[in-house]
This record gives sequence, C-alpha cells and structure tokens, in this order.
Amino acid sequence: MVAFLKYSLIRLALFAPLLVLFAFLGVGWILAVIFAGLIAFAISYLFFQKQRDAATAAMRERFSGRAKPIRTAGEVEDAAAEDGLVEKNPDIAVNNDKRPGTL
Repeated sequence: MVAFLKYSLIRLALFAPLLVLFAFLGVGWILAVIFAGLIAFAISYLFFQKQRDAATAAMRERFSGRAKPIRTAGEVEDAAAEDGLVEKNPDIAVNNDKRPGTL
C-alpha cells in the first residue's frame, strides 16, 4: 500500500500546481481540471513507470485474496480475548462470521 500511496502523491503533486497554473491563466475551472488531469496523467505515464508498476503490484496483491487482512490493534486484542475465552471454556462458541443483527 505504501507504493500506491507514493504514486498517488506523485500524481497529486503534478496535478495541483498545473491546476493552479491553468486557473491563474483564466481558462475556467472545468478546463483547468481537464488540462491539469491530462498533463499530469501524461507525465506520470511517461516518467514514473517504476512507481506505477509498484503501485499496480501492491493493489493486485491486496485484492487477490491472498493478502493478510489489515487489522487494528483493537481487533487483534478482541481476537486474542475470544481465543482465550474459547480455550478456557470449550462449551462456549464464538461465531463472529454473522453480521450484527442477524440470527
């Protein structure tokens, strides 16, 4: 995900000054957005292939189904508490596959 964030920041760093430039030139906001977007896309496509490929690989890995789930510290603590509860009391079943509010 770091590669995706890095590539997104590069694209934003290209887009923002171009948007300001075209807005300053008085082409109108809609055309300024279109022109800045097209030029930022072209520059990033031509000169930042390595970063684009790394971002693509990171996104492919994240959405492939093989990636580890991203868990917060609270979720890790909850899972550890549930595991401890089940180990101490084998007669208690924890079923957190169901959505809240369903039976």
